[in-house]
Amino acid sequence: MSDRIDYLVLGGGSAGCVLAARLSEDPATSVVLVEAGRDLTKATMPDDIRSRYPGRAFLNPHYVWGGLEVYGSAADQSNAPRTPRFYEQGRILGGGTAINAMVANRGAPEDYDEWGQLGAEGWTGALALKYFRKLERDADFDNDHHGQDGPIPVRRLAEGKVSPFVKAVKKTLLGRNYPMKEDQNGRWEDGVFPAAIAVSDDGERVPASIAYLTPEVRNRPNLTIMTEATAEVLTTEGSQVTGARIVSGGTASVLHAGETIVALGGIHSCALLMRSGIGPRADLEALGISVLADRPGVGQNLMEHPMIAVSTYLPPAMRMPDLTEHHDQALLRWTSSIPGAPNGDMHFAIIGRTAAHSIGQRMGSILIWVNKSFSRGEVRLKSAEAGVEPVVDFRLLSDRRDLDRLKEGLCKAASILSDATLRRHTGPVFPTSYSERVKKVSQPGAWNAIQLGLLARILDWAGPSRAMVINSVITLGNRLQTLLDDDAALTRFVSGAVAGVWHASGTCRMGASDDPMAVTDGQGRVHGVAGLRVCDASIMPSIPRANTNMPTLMLAECIADRIKEG
Repeated sequence: MSDRIDYLVLGGGSAGCVLAARLSEDPATSVVLVEAGRDLTKATMPDDIRSRYPGRAFLNPHYVWGGLEVYGSAADQSNAPRTPRFYEQGRILGGGTAINAMVANRGAPEDYDEWGQLGAEGWTGALALKYFRKLERDADFDNDHHGQDGPIPVRRLAEGKVSPFVKAVKKTLLGRNYPMKEDQNGRWEDGVFPAAIAVSDDGERVPASIAYLTPEVRNRPNLTIMTEATAEVLTTEGSQVTGARIVSGGTASVLHAGETIVALGGIHSCALLMRSGIGPRADLEALGISVLADRPGVGQNLMEHPMIAVSTYLPPAMRMPDLTEHHDQALLRWTSSIPGAPNGDMHFAIIGRTAAHSIGQRMGSILIWVNKSFSRGEVRLKSAEAGVEPVVDFRLLSDRRDLDRLKEGLCKAASILSDATLRRHTGPVFPTSYSERVKKVSQPGAWNAIQLGLLARILDWAGPSRAMVINSVITLGNRLQTLLDDDAALTRFVSGAVAGVWHASGTCRMGASDDPMAVTDGQGRVHGVAGLRVCDASIMPSIPRANTNMPTLMLAECIADRIKEG
């Protein structure tokens, strides 16, 4: 490692990999990338990460932060004490791209116009499109919406590989006059689309650590990649950040840099800032942390896409024939009925296989999420110690508009899966959610496999009793028709069962310098602190109508250019 570090990038997830690759393009610039998790190259990529079926990697505890728990719903009607649930965040070079669903959504151009309107100077839909085109290599479209030379391959599943269930749902939607569209990342409009996914030409996952940190990039003498090294706290002189204290192999050291860029994600970036004295004064002083900059917005504005699901039993003829194939095969984008709804504010992911295990193979689902959510949560430090995870409260559905739209989505999905044309080919329709119980039984292991295999056989053999088995064992008595007939029951179910989709963002949001809740400017520079930027999903002032990975890559590409331009 060079004694002189121009750019110290903390966090080797989506944004960190982009920054390390782009900033080190200048051979006169020294760059160090620090990642808490293990290294990940194409040669060392394990099978569960390599697979284009993404339903296994995020369950592997070796790839995620082990102690991170979050509070979800703020609208739970049960009056029971709120209990946190485990929240998977990547802890491996490549971050979320090593474990996520590989869905390549961009969001609406108006999402990025909104960033500018909220005070993030320079941001527009046109600017975002420029960098979406830069980062992608689209295998299906070559036009003004798409790029052909970027590091991220994007493609749609060939029609012949789409599962019978997904084909049947699309046929049902066509019969209900939903327009069929070809390109979800083209013109922003409602309709039914084949899902765009980021997989390689040979059908493998492409984490950011492989797409951006190629062997050629890794061989640059001006780039150092440190893995299994944790950034504990930023170091400072006066009001300037000078680097960070890093712990690797039980040994602490201080790395000094001309500029430090925090790219730890929507939860951990704001936590590092607060541990380093940048955040709400009263909260920091209560933990004995010296205040470097009183920024009350640090940790606020936490955003997610709230999700629920409706599923149906799949007879053998409707199941995915290739269990190695990507399961998210089509989507419905639609606009809700709330007053002033943003266009395309709702998203249905049409899933050919709900989980990796034998029960998941027998369930087709529509995942319903609010694509433009209004609820906001917060992240607060529990301790000044670096090893203690913060308190994370998403407050999902705290804005009534999100609750109303999720209920509307559940009813719409239930109607689609209960359509007579589809029911000729499928079994009972029932409500589902990604609960802690579901997560527990989905973990790989012999005992879970035995239990789920037995239940799968019972479902196949149950015949007329199948609905009873599903209601007693899978939904624990939550009958779909009861929810549809009783609004209070529907509200209780959605409020208690809602989950996030791993799109934590917004906690260091961009905005004008005179906005007390803004943390950074439009280029990620932290207000009131020299030598420090944040560049990841945490600086998004509002959540885009998309899975957040592609927008994060786009954001990092843009900020990398701004840094190089000086």
